[in-house]
Amino acid sequence: MESPFKVDIVKGKVALITGGGSGIGFEITKEFGKHGASVAIMGRRKSVLDSAVASLRSLGIQAIGFQGDVRNQEDATRVVDATFEHFGRIDILVNAAAGNFLVPAEDLSPNGFKTVMDIDAVGTFRMCHEALKYIKKGGPGRDTSGGGTILNISATLHFTATWYQIHVSAAKAAIDAMTRSLALEWGTDNDIRVNGIAPGPIGGTPGLSKLDPNEMKNNQSGTPLHQFITGEKWDIAMAALYLASDAAKHINGAILVVDGGDWFNRAPHVSREAVKEMSRSVEKRSRADAPAPESGVPTRSKL
Repeated sequence: MESPFKVDIVKGKVALITGGGSGIGFEITKEFGKHGASVAIMGRRKSVLDSAVASLRSLGIQAIGFQGDVRNQEDATRVVDATFEHFGRIDILVNAAAGNFLVPAEDLSPNGFKTVMDIDAVGTFRMCHEALKYIKKGGPGRDTSGGGTILNISATLHFTATWYQIHVSAAKAAIDAMTRSLALEWGTDNDIRVNGIAPGPIGGTPGLSKLDPNEMKNNQSGTPLHQFITGEKWDIAMAALYLASDAAKHINGAILVVDGGDWFNRAPHVSREAVKEMSRSVEKRSRADAPAPESGVPTRSKL
């Protein structure tokens, strides 16, 4: 679809996006770049980063990729500093890195719970903490007229309760709480706007392939499963573009839900046995065939 925004709505801004090499993160990165921003993406897999950067540059976007893990303090510091050194400023931070899988609570190890919390919640705070010195009003590369913007990507899983998603629900609830707290503190002290986006099910993403996999379409009981109201990555990118632009200059501490009303629907029960069997199949498939960014640029290797 064609963007409703002017092509220069974020012109001259520099954005750092974690998880920006694929899925929702890549779509946000691409739309930022198409609307005038210079972009840096952070991710764990070099092949995915290389493919994403090549795709972005083929569109005329100033882009660079940095390999790193948001769970690692040294990586976070290095990537934030390298982004500033490359572009001379940082205006926008988007925290889109995430981890997810279906598992009943009794089968989830404390380590598995901690892993998702470390990526989603702790990783989000770590990146915010590292970027503060560059995004705050009067920081390096900025004048005293105003601070930058932080966007945290969460979800709607914790708005009620979601089957077999205790780890992700806890992490996303933490992100939303963090968004509001930072908006209060850093909005007041540093003139930084901190907002969140809570996507619902989004087609063509690793998250949806794990939460609504083909293995779940025809369960053995024959009971119809929850029919998601599925959005597009473009929907999330447009929301991010709006919140990062001057059009949202008076919006701070908001969690923008982009799900077509899906969270109002409660998913029916699925047996633990079915989830266990399905989860094994999904993980095996996702490891063998991780998604690459959509582009006309050939990937360097099968991801």
